[in-house]
Amino acid sequence: MSILVVGSVFMDSLETPFGSVERTVGGSATYFSIAASFFSPVQMVAAVGDDFPEEEREFLRRRGIDLRGLETRPGKTGFWRGRYHEDMNKRDTLELQLNVFGDFRPQLPDSYRDARYVFLANIDPELQGEVLDQLTAPGLVGCDTMNHWIANARPALERLLSRVDLLIINDEEARQLSGENNVVKAARRLLQMGPERVLIKRGEYGVIQFSPDSVFAVPAFPLEEVFDPTGAGDTFAGAFMGALARSRDRSERALREAIVYGSVVASFVVEDFGLARLKTLTWEQIERRYRQFVSLTDIDGA
Repeated sequence: MSILVVGSVFMDSLETPFGSVERTVGGSATYFSIAASFFSPVQMVAAVGDDFPEEEREFLRRRGIDLRGLETRPGKTGFWRGRYHEDMNKRDTLELQLNVFGDFRPQLPDSYRDARYVFLANIDPELQGEVLDQLTAPGLVGCDTMNHWIANARPALERLLSRVDLLIINDEEARQLSGENNVVKAARRLLQMGPERVLIKRGEYGVIQFSPDSVFAVPAFPLEEVFDPTGAGDTFAGAFMGALARSRDRSERALREAIVYGSVVASFVVEDFGLARLKTLTWEQIERRYRQFVSLTDIDGA
């Protein structure tokens, strides 16, 4: 079962306490698509400039990602330069150039409009809503957002939340959107806004899923070193949605299994800069770490 993702494709320059890298491919749609492609075919909708490297486009194709929705426009691909602190939960944006992404309005190819699994990555909630308007009968819709949209496009975001099944955001965003400081209270308030489930990402502390009837928490996979956290949240979302699309199952067990797969794949991406680790990752490595992850909370020590 294919997944449709709408988001950004950028060129990133990154600096962390472990080093730096210049002009590596990033963006929410990129990390999501590569992670999801380990589980399911992906249809990507985004915009790049005519400077986007052909070898990167070819890598996406080799991952089985359908690029008919990747619009190539005259001009430069969006660019972001960021620096992470010693505490890599904190980062500074040093430079942001939207370039061709600045006036991007997603237009779905006809072959994408019957998508059943849909993820609206972090873009203007007005545009996320316009994407939903172009779909015929989506079965499962997930979305992400960020502080900027919560502060500056709240009415559109609240309208969007009444139309989605899954909201995936971090704890800071959950507090801002809900007006509640406590994460549990924040999740309950967000559920009242419309989504069936809320997944709150807590960085090195893992992920908590809330529904009206249940709570499920998983830790982050313990790593000795984190080189670059860029894209970890989008990678989590991609593997999570990919696992759901592969199983075609929305039971509580399937959702929990998908959360673990999301956490596992996200634990790989932070081991190197940008997409480097995802480019060498294999399914066998994912499965091995999945088993290790499950054993972390096995009280029998099996």
